[in-house]
Amino acid sequence: MTHQLDALRQHSLVVADTGDLDAIKRYQPHDATTNPSLLLKAFDLPGYQTLIDEELAAVKAEVADPEARLEQSVDRLAVAKGAEIAKIIPGRISTEVAARLSFDKEASIRKAHELIELYDRRGVGRDRVLIKLAST
Repeated sequence: MTHQLDALRQHSLVVADTGDLDAIKRYQPHDATTNPSLLLKAFDLPGYQTLIDEELAAVKAEVADPEARLEQSVDRLAVAKGAEIAKIIPGRISTEVAARLSFDKEASIRKAHELIELYDRRGVGRDRVLIKLAST
């Protein structure tokens, strides 16, 4: 696999579509992309429970409304995972705005700005983040 991957690197940038940090370290992509289903799968892997617990506790302490708490939890977990990935790759990490916002342009843009702000707070610069917007 590595030989084929090296050949591919000669003609393109390799982008990992996973939340598995071990796979990202092993294959050394330039960029990485995440989406909710990949993150959910990655959080099932060993070693992420502390990160999950910390993020959920922080959201619980900061957000009173249960619906807002759920949304913030999803965003914070996605960005926490994305920030960990950004430590490994030289390029960009992409994060997806929830598809449920796809019919609401203003809400999608607002969510994109919120995700960028969460990355900023984790020390991941705007130039390293790509926001994916659902389109319909």
